[in-house]
Amino acid sequence: MYDPKSMKAEEFIDDSEILESLKYADENKSNVEVIDAILEKAKERKGLSHRDASVLLACDIPEKNEEIYALAEQIKKDFYGNRIVLFAPLYLSNYCVNGCIYCPYHGKNKTIPRVKLTQEQIRDEVIALQDMGHKRLAIEAGEDPVNNPIEYILESIKTIYSIKHKNGAIRRVNVNIAATTVENYRKLHEAGIGTYILFQETYHKESYEILHPTGPKHNYAYHTEAMDRAMEGGIDDVGLGVLFGLDKYRYEFAGLLMHAEHLEAVHGVGPHTISVPRLCPADDIDVNDFSNAIDDDIFAKIVACIRIAVPYTGMIVSTRESQKSRERVLHLGISQISGGVGGYTHEERVDETAQFDVSDTRTLDQVMKWLIDMDYVPSFCTACYREGRTGDRFMALCKAKQIQNCCLPNALMTLKEYLVDYASPETRAAGEILIEKNIPDVTNEKARAVLRDRLVAIENGERDFRF
Repeated sequence: MYDPKSMKAEEFIDDSEILESLKYADENKSNVEVIDAILEKAKERKGLSHRDASVLLACDIPEKNEEIYALAEQIKKDFYGNRIVLFAPLYLSNYCVNGCIYCPYHGKNKTIPRVKLTQEQIRDEVIALQDMGHKRLAIEAGEDPVNNPIEYILESIKTIYSIKHKNGAIRRVNVNIAATTVENYRKLHEAGIGTYILFQETYHKESYEILHPTGPKHNYAYHTEAMDRAMEGGIDDVGLGVLFGLDKYRYEFAGLLMHAEHLEAVHGVGPHTISVPRLCPADDIDVNDFSNAIDDDIFAKIVACIRIAVPYTGMIVSTRESQKSRERVLHLGISQISGGVGGYTHEERVDETAQFDVSDTRTLDQVMKWLIDMDYVPSFCTACYREGRTGDRFMALCKAKQIQNCCLPNALMTLKEYLVDYASPETRAAGEILIEKNIPDVTNEKARAVLRDRLVAIENGERDFRF
């Protein structure tokens, strides 16, 4: 049944194909000849099939695993350099009609207060986020057609984009809401969203239906086919993800890569981002009730193997992960992180009923200083989206490793904005040194000269330059 070009979920995520791929991986996890051939193929930087990548994930030869990590690190540098994009989630509402048994927002949970932000509250939250230095938001809401209809989401997006406080502005709003219709995706596209994000949770259909016993999310096919409807609605940047810990991680890994292959086969462009959340404790949820939790070593290997298999995609890790865990995977493939998250102003807020425990509770400035001290360039860049470099246009540049000609100078300019407007004295001092260190890496002499002029202009009060 497996057909990556099929529009039916059970054909492009085919259970028998995944099981055969895992069997193949088990048969070859100690086969040096096969593993070496896969690594040679991976060095071409054109990605790997779900089957080949599954062999690398299963590999149990220590020295070959070190080669896998080294290759992942080099591929990350080749495509994304030393830049790390920052964003903040903004929870609009925790009203939800679904019965997901791993999520505290499930409709039957009576222990949490239900909160839905008004437009005035959203305005306050956004101003607080702007005053921290954020330029990118990912808005999130439970699925509830009465309390969280598409009209509420669209109004919220309009409110967010309208707010300009001091030198602050949210330049890109990504959206993480439940699977919906082509018509609604078209409305989101027209509202000017960035990436549409939807986690599959699990690709194992039987487990999926058990984990989502009630509500619209119970429909496996409708949920799994959502990205196709989003793209039909004009959204060409979509973000995939699974919740590792719900089912066997190797099954989820293969399914995730098959989904990416499907998008590439049908739409000519794979996922803009892949997220790798792990199941975490939360109100009404005990992770000990789930037997598929993964440890830090497996988590790091998953990140490395995704980076090798899908070298062009952005990879996201959230504050679910601790500082130590995030530090470990940054160089293995992660290119985006959330920072300084939480409910930002109101006493009664969605984040007080957290969807999951936040492990990394540092402020944005602390996260910025941490990244700078590790020689990463923190970036708030939104230039590609605003210049129309999305979908296949972005991927063509990224696959040719040309996107860096825009990314580094844009990252340095947005870092300069942060340093001038928001940074603590310690962070600013370290950041200015980092900028000077990275300017020579802009290899085009004309672009380098323009960058220097714009950095001076930012110091003098001008904002929002982009290549």
